[in-house]
Amino acid sequence: MPSRGPAPDASVVWAPEAGPAAEPRKPNTTDHRTTLQVLRALDSGPRGLTEAQAETRLARYGENVPPGRRTDSWPRRFARGLRDPFTAVLIGLGLVSAVLASWGTVCVIATLVTVSCVLRATGEHRAERATAALRRLVAGTATVRRRVGGTSPPVTREVPVDQLVPGDVVLLGPGDLVPADLRLLRATGLTVHQAALTGESAPVTKRPTEDGPEGTGFARPGLCFQGSSVAAGSGTGVVIATGADTALSGAFGEGRQGCQGLWGLRGLRGRPWPERRRIPSPFDRSVNGIAWTLIRFMLLTAPLVLIVDALLSGRGLETLPFAVAVAVGITPEMLPVVVTAVLARGAALLARDGQVIVRRLPALHDLGAVQVLCVDKTGTLTQDRPVFHRALGVDGQDDPEVLRWAAVNALWTLHLAEPPMPDALDEAVLAAADGLAMVAEEEYEGVAALPCGPGRRLATAVVQRAPASPFTGHLLVVKGAPEDVLERCALSGPERERQLARAGELAAQGLRVLAVARVERPARTRPYGPADEHGLDFLGLVALRDAVTPTAAQALEALAARGIEVKVLTGDHPGTAARVCRELGLDPGEVVNAERIDALDEAELARLAARTTVFARCAPEHKARIVTALRAGGRPAGFLGDGVNDLAALAGSDVGICPRDGVDVVREAADVVLASKDLTALARAIDAGRRSTGSIAAYLRITLSSNFGNVIAMLAAGLLVPFLPMLPAQVLVQNLCFDAAQLALAFDRPGPAAHSRPVVLRPRSLLRFVTGFGLLNAAADLATFGVLALAVRSLGEQGGQTAFHSGWFTENLLTQAMVMLLLRSGRAVAEGSGAPGPLRAAVAGLAVLGLLLPVSPLGPVLSMSVLPPLYYGLLAVVLVLYGAGLWVARRRWL
Repeated sequence: MPSRGPAPDASVVWAPEAGPAAEPRKPNTTDHRTTLQVLRALDSGPRGLTEAQAETRLARYGENVPPGRRTDSWPRRFARGLRDPFTAVLIGLGLVSAVLASWGTVCVIATLVTVSCVLRATGEHRAERATAALRRLVAGTATVRRRVGGTSPPVTREVPVDQLVPGDVVLLGPGDLVPADLRLLRATGLTVHQAALTGESAPVTKRPTEDGPEGTGFARPGLCFQGSSVAAGSGTGVVIATGADTALSGAFGEGRQGCQGLWGLRGLRGRPWPERRRIPSPFDRSVNGIAWTLIRFMLLTAPLVLIVDALLSGRGLETLPFAVAVAVGITPEMLPVVVTAVLARGAALLARDGQVIVRRLPALHDLGAVQVLCVDKTGTLTQDRPVFHRALGVDGQDDPEVLRWAAVNALWTLHLAEPPMPDALDEAVLAAADGLAMVAEEEYEGVAALPCGPGRRLATAVVQRAPASPFTGHLLVVKGAPEDVLERCALSGPERERQLARAGELAAQGLRVLAVARVERPARTRPYGPADEHGLDFLGLVALRDAVTPTAAQALEALAARGIEVKVLTGDHPGTAARVCRELGLDPGEVVNAERIDALDEAELARLAARTTVFARCAPEHKARIVTALRAGGRPAGFLGDGVNDLAALAGSDVGICPRDGVDVVREAADVVLASKDLTALARAIDAGRRSTGSIAAYLRITLSSNFGNVIAMLAAGLLVPFLPMLPAQVLVQNLCFDAAQLALAFDRPGPAAHSRPVVLRPRSLLRFVTGFGLLNAAADLATFGVLALAVRSLGEQGGQTAFHSGWFTENLLTQAMVMLLLRSGRAVAEGSGAPGPLRAAVAGLAVLGLLLPVSPLGPVLSMSVLPPLYYGLLAVVLVLYGAGLWVARRRWL
């Protein structure tokens, strides 16, 4: 992609003497230039650019794509995996082993490091490819007006959106996405949806302004912004910003001017956007926190073993290889491998179903830990289209006749005015009337239509009854904003105020309200106009509401069943937010306005956020503050949003989630993307996160309790036996066998209870577990020492040492196999959940290796020998007692 050149100085007004070949200067709206001055500054015109100009500018300014995140290559991802704390420690131990010429240890460590980094890099690379495929699904084209040469007539044609350049003249029509930031040159009934930018669900009117854009921010009627879409009408505009310079990309703060100097849009609402930075998440606080604690423990234990052995046995530095092997053995070096394998498998299963893309693997763990999910309303819980709610007559009671006449107006306005795209409100009215079998097209004949337009908030359909009807006059059926329609009705002052108050009550409930009236007039041939809209008979009010997302209610129910509290943060009216929540089965409680948030400090906001379900009229910085306050209260919080106004909250959450139809920059900033329109996919993703965390916790329980018991046994052996209790090569082979078997934990299936509540790895709880079960494991090791003392005392000094190594090696692998089976995922065992096939195979393989390796041809190579039968009989007793102790201790722990 071409690199983007430096921005032209926006403060310099275009100088005619510079000549047509001069570099076009982008307009500065702060000096309120006219449309003509803007076109001159861009060296463009209503006829568009020439192909040569477009090609030159594309090379200079680059493609019209959002900045997004830089896509790292697979080798870069692999190298980043080397920064993992355990991986760094393993590399350090490998270097020490290389200095000591312990090449077996070096090979084992190199294998572990490589497997971990490959799994992590591959998982993240696959997620990036899936996200890129999702981006391609929404790629499109724009309609532009260009010329072949300077004197050639303009030609309207489609070009890829990423090929747009400043100065291009773009034509907009109903349903079009605005492909770049535009200054309007012409507009006819143009309204656009800006929900992705502002959170407001209602379309806004856009029109050309000759004296420079009026208003501030996205409220400027003369500007259309990338990321919005055309709701109705048509327009023509000149491109004033592309790529990183648009307001949409300016949310990242990465553009040359970020649209902040160019348009004064600093963070959309007057504040700069925060950088998308990684702040401590549940994964950082749990897995990485535990990792550093264990690293300190390992760095303390290895020297302790060396010192104890040197002081008591006098072996000195000759035990250094053994101490290094012990350090490798007690370190849960498979933690990065298991964590990556578990998270990558969970992410792969979600992506395979085509429902969820996990862009950052630790985010899957964070999903499982989320206790509060904050959601935007528009585009997530609701759709950008209205649906019929109710129709009220003059007396305030439900009256289907009001809907019938509203449908007559909508039907013939659409037929006779022929708008470029049906009005969303008209479509909602017609859909409701059609469902009630109320409107028959043959009942009336259309005569004329006076549609809505700029400055006109009502529409009139002039109809006459079918020829069979005795009435031969015309009916004017009027529908529109209550204030405008009631003003034209033959009502007394108090009655008009009463109807306006009723319309206000409906609007306060978050409904869109239309007034309906009609009047009979004698038939005539001359045209009708607004002057004929007077003396109307008021019929009633029609209320419409935002259409909720089909799966939203089901998704909220699923989240509640999983112990997740949902909070709605929206820029909409409080009544709208409360009504949507009630419709979805979520109790809104007291709705808090954003103005109240501004008066609170962080501690007060944290208390308010904990007890509030709905926040309305939220600007982006309000959403971010609320999410941060929830996290400050110790509750992991996620955020689900689809618009640019949600970026700050996404950045401040533990895990940012974007639905499929979110804008490009939001998908790039999110940790998790819902590839399906089914919101219940989020609940399934949370289940996957909790399963992954459960498997990681099972690995930590199993490994740390075994390792802690081995450390105690090794220190005791230094006091009890005059030789090394196990040779370095034996420690490493035992460790490699155990590590390989533990990869099967990625296939474990925690019981149903694991899905019912958020899962967080708690270091204190883990420490209590490791201490208790580690002491139990050490007791089994010490009992094995006694068994060996009885079974091998007749073999002599050399034979006794070899048999001791073999016996402890066998007992270690057998007890570790038992621990894997009984402690794999605590509650799953208690609930009778059977171990999956891979886990059963791993446990069986570990036990078989422990029994057969000493008697195999590899036994002598590893300085191991055949053990007497007495040992196996006594060991069986030890294992039975150990298994019973594990069972009792596990039940008490649960």
